[in-house]
Amino acid sequence: MTETSPSCVLFGRVERDTIINAQGKALVDQPGGNLLYAASAYQVWGDVPGLVCRVGSDFPAGWEGNLAAQRLDTRGIVRLDQPYDLRRFIAYSDVITAHKENPIRHFARHDLSFPKSLLGYQAPVELLDSKRERNLLSLRPEDIPAAYYGASAAHLCPLDYYSHRLLPATLREQGTEIVTLDAGRGYMHPDFMAEIPELVNGLTVFMTTEERLLTLFANRTQDIWKLIDTIGSFNCKAVVVHSIHRGQWLLDVEARKRYQIPPYPAALSDITHAGSSFCGGFIAGLLRTQDFLRATLYGNALQSLAMEGSGAFYASDSLPGLAESRLQSLMTAVQEI
Repeated sequence: MTETSPSCVLFGRVERDTIINAQGKALVDQPGGNLLYAASAYQVWGDVPGLVCRVGSDFPAGWEGNLAAQRLDTRGIVRLDQPYDLRRFIAYSDVITAHKENPIRHFARHDLSFPKSLLGYQAPVELLDSKRERNLLSLRPEDIPAAYYGASAAHLCPLDYYSHRLLPATLREQGTEIVTLDAGRGYMHPDFMAEIPELVNGLTVFMTTEERLLTLFANRTQDIWKLIDTIGSFNCKAVVVHSIHRGQWLLDVEARKRYQIPPYPAALSDITHAGSSFCGGFIAGLLRTQDFLRATLYGNALQSLAMEGSGAFYASDSLPGLAESRLQSLMTAVQEI
């Protein structure tokens, strides 16, 4: 892998994914997680991204080399001195409905042999994040390699509150001018409403899903634009809300402009980490164009590609020119509100 400094650094989770898609095809114990989906989308239009994440001592031997072979800078992968279960299982009963428990039943339903890699698997329990304590996978400023300091851009995939609270300020201190953040599920909750203004403050772009935004505000209004305006008042340059079904809402705070972009009509196959695929395309587009609207179109196009196949690297393995064709098509679909 190149020893030059990356222009963009991505922060997130790398996991060991086993996925049964809606067609009954199984991908067993493959590199996944939101970080790799974002990286795959980014590199369609970007250069070699730097990765920052934490993995256990039992992270499969050779996987870092495999990631480097995918044109990813792995110098920011921190291997802990203790094991950590990074297995994740998802089975789709249709192209939208995901099931994350009882893998034995889902393999039997498709008459597939149950893989040894899932023996003893228990689905992670989703809890609210701690406001004060970090966990083993929480990213720390010291996890960032010196070679990544001063990167032009950084994107934070959904992580815990501790990671998202500390890293943006550290990145700005190191000279990174563009910092985008996709909010984590564990703190997009009314209990964290008092903490959100400080977290958003100073970001280039705050990003989240429609579902998480509504949850944060306790569903007190269905007017997405009112909620987006509230987030935009917390001192960021832009807000993007993304949805698989409804596309994206973009508030360009500085220009005082609102846009809505419908989703590209993709042939859905697997929606795993579709939002992170969008964000990877977005940050690549923002680096290339310095324009929030065009960056949103880049993300939209890449998300559509990623959802038409399975696996973290499906988007980056797509046919050359396909993403560009979709980008051009989306430019005529923008609605200024």
